[in-house]
Amino acid sequence: MSIVRILMVAEKPSLAESLSRLLAPGGQYTTHKHATPVHEWKGTFRDQPALFQFTSVTGHVYSLDFTKEYNSWDIDPLKLFDAKTLKQESNPKMKLTHHLQNSAKGIDYLILWLDCDREGENICFEVIENCIQYMKYPSQGGKMNNVLRAKFSAITKEDVQRAMKNLGKPNENEARAVDARQEFDLKVGVAFTRFQTRFFQGKYGDLDSTVISYGPCQTPTLSFCVERHDRIQSFQPEPYWTIHVTVTKSDIPLKLGWSRERVFDQQVGNMFLNMMNEEKKNGAKVSHINVQKKSKARPHALNTVEMLKHCSAGLGISPNDCMSIAERLYIQGYISYPRTETSKYPENFDIDQVLREQSLHPDWGHFCKDLLSQSYDRPSGGTDTGDHPPITPTRIAQESELPGDSWRLYDFIVRNFIGSISSNLKYTSTTISVLIGNEQFECKGSQVTSPGFASVMHWMSKSDEYIPEFKQGEILQVTASSISEGRTSPPDYLTEAELIGLMEHNGIGTDASIPTHINNICQRNYVQVSGSGRKLIPTNLGIVLIHGYQKIDPELSLPTMRSDMEQQLNLIATGKATHHDVLAYFLKMFEQKFAFFTKHIESMDELFEATFSPLAATGKPLSKCGKCKRYMKYISLKPNRLHCATCDETYSLPLNGHIKLYKELRCPLDDFELVLYSTGSKGTGYPICPCCYNNPPFEDFKKGMACNHCPHPTCPHSMVTNAICPCPESENETDPCKGSLILDATSAPRWKLSCNECNIVSAFVDTVKNVSIQKDICECGSIALKVEFRENQNQKPIVGCVMCDDEIEALLATRFAKKNVRARFKGRRKGGRKKFDPKLRKLYADMR
Repeated sequence: MSIVRILMVAEKPSLAESLSRLLAPGGQYTTHKHATPVHEWKGTFRDQPALFQFTSVTGHVYSLDFTKEYNSWDIDPLKLFDAKTLKQESNPKMKLTHHLQNSAKGIDYLILWLDCDREGENICFEVIENCIQYMKYPSQGGKMNNVLRAKFSAITKEDVQRAMKNLGKPNENEARAVDARQEFDLKVGVAFTRFQTRFFQGKYGDLDSTVISYGPCQTPTLSFCVERHDRIQSFQPEPYWTIHVTVTKSDIPLKLGWSRERVFDQQVGNMFLNMMNEEKKNGAKVSHINVQKKSKARPHALNTVEMLKHCSAGLGISPNDCMSIAERLYIQGYISYPRTETSKYPENFDIDQVLREQSLHPDWGHFCKDLLSQSYDRPSGGTDTGDHPPITPTRIAQESELPGDSWRLYDFIVRNFIGSISSNLKYTSTTISVLIGNEQFECKGSQVTSPGFASVMHWMSKSDEYIPEFKQGEILQVTASSISEGRTSPPDYLTEAELIGLMEHNGIGTDASIPTHINNICQRNYVQVSGSGRKLIPTNLGIVLIHGYQKIDPELSLPTMRSDMEQQLNLIATGKATHHDVLAYFLKMFEQKFAFFTKHIESMDELFEATFSPLAATGKPLSKCGKCKRYMKYISLKPNRLHCATCDETYSLPLNGHIKLYKELRCPLDDFELVLYSTGSKGTGYPICPCCYNNPPFEDFKKGMACNHCPHPTCPHSMVTNAICPCPESENETDPCKGSLILDATSAPRWKLSCNECNIVSAFVDTVKNVSIQKDICECGSIALKVEFRENQNQKPIVGCVMCDDEIEALLATRFAKKNVRARFKGRRKGGRKKFDPKLRKLYADMR
């Protein structure tokens, strides 16, 4: 019987390894190194001997982008709504498509182990696109008959083997729904973002944001935060008055609460106080005693939204970090799939099995043993959306196994599971009604009779509120009475937990994408997270944007638009609507909205003008303009740039570094003063001509050309003058660096060589006083350097090649920028000097 070849693909390398360990006989397999590892073993499949190969992707194989002609910011953004798009490799350096195609050659079956959600289905078809043409034709039917889909919710042996025995087919409708969402978000988001960014960054200098972005989910998310901010700002506090009374019972003072709570007229409050004071000599009479048995319901099974809420409010972990930790716990096999909307355990879910495993844990094992030994009520509440089971523990773990926040999240998931099948918290509530004249006051107390789920979920426990025993008709002595003034207070800023709830209720994003949208508005500097309660306080930029949308077209920031679209995407996923019809409808609608928005942008600009400073009034003078010879101002807020008020020109600069004037030297091409960009003493640095950086004077050079890329033949700062040799990473078999090592003259007295493309930095030792470039060219094609030493070294200058001469190399400590990775040059000269490509040698000779 011939052996069938089976290729299986997971969403991440770590997941492929975990699944291979569970599927391979005895957990034994061999691993081959490729773009992502390939795990291989022999077994049986459908009663046939089989060779299994298990590899993975790293998320989406492709990302959606515009075709080349639409990638320029100079294109009219309105044209983007009808622009052509294409899918290209998300990470071309990994060559994943090539890896998938090679792995698929000659296979009989393709089994897809991608995450069981819409995004996973979309990745399924990205994998199929690369593999199906290389599969063998089956004896019956087409190749798609042998493309199978594994459905699983936990990385456990039982769940994985069950999935292997019940293989299904990938769902193309769900994949097409993701395609529609991706294209819509790309076109709408980029069109609005490009227009807003160019319009406002060209006028205002203190926006402190790299881009002024718009997103169909991001903007309604921000709108919730701004709406709460507006309520706080518009709130008008009102004075109110309330009466306080103290009575004694068995020599114990008790404060009573007024049944009216408060009045908003001081004279009325004083009237009630005077009436009561006239009657208090007769004491306070206990008019009614109400004792009720109450309970606090146990939690439902845990879904993603509730996990995110608790992480933010209870553990102080951001939603984005929470999902990253949960995914890591899932891949390691500690919890079930963390992206689910279901909060009800399936009928076939084995609760006892999870309890038996967790009963061995020292922290909560005794709770599990009690539930197993006693009968418990199987949870019946919650919602089953049909996607994945709730989040539950799948493997026992000790605190020593999991670091920091990983343990805190795992601890919560286990305790929530145990709490969800425990009994309700039960307590008695006692309310004592007391009359002083005709005014009624109350005293309340409570006592827990059965802690139930709160025993294990200790943060939800309820403390006893003691009050003495009273008899109806009993007279109490009034020892104090007074009236106090207070003021109504505004609502507080939204917390992340509250925002997550609003997004879920209004259909903004999915359980998986909600953390991303919240993270985006933080990263864009639209809101700031404040305090341990993680309150979201909008910045001026976030407030002005939402108010601007509300003035021009309120629907742009309302959650209803996105909610409507999500409903239409659901129709695509269920096969009730076509990808083309839904996408065309919403793109046409937003194209009209965009056109209206651009025509009325002045309404938003009025708000910006009242909030932010013009470019001319922002920043500090730094360097001189080559056109008018006057000082340009350096604006250090994102995006950092130079602005010439006389010429009304703005010049962008590199981000994430320090900018300062470079010795008042000028560019020989345009007479602009050079500025120095640096990432610190252990990083890289190079001079920049602001004009050349924004408007490259040479053909085939893109915007962003610094002096270390400049081909000017005589400028003392250009690449031609300071290039030493090709980057050492140019010899990499995969993804070779195309850059050159440049002598960084700006680094003196701590001389460095740095690549003008990658992050290789090689610093000379401290004993070196000066490094200069010579006219000699080594056989390897590198330029010779002359190294001079400090006077106290008593050492003569040496001349040599950094690639070939041991004396020169010994003076270098090669590393990646800010990371010590010594010996990058070493081991390259076995058998004599390294011979470089003759073309490279000629290139460097020509440059000299």
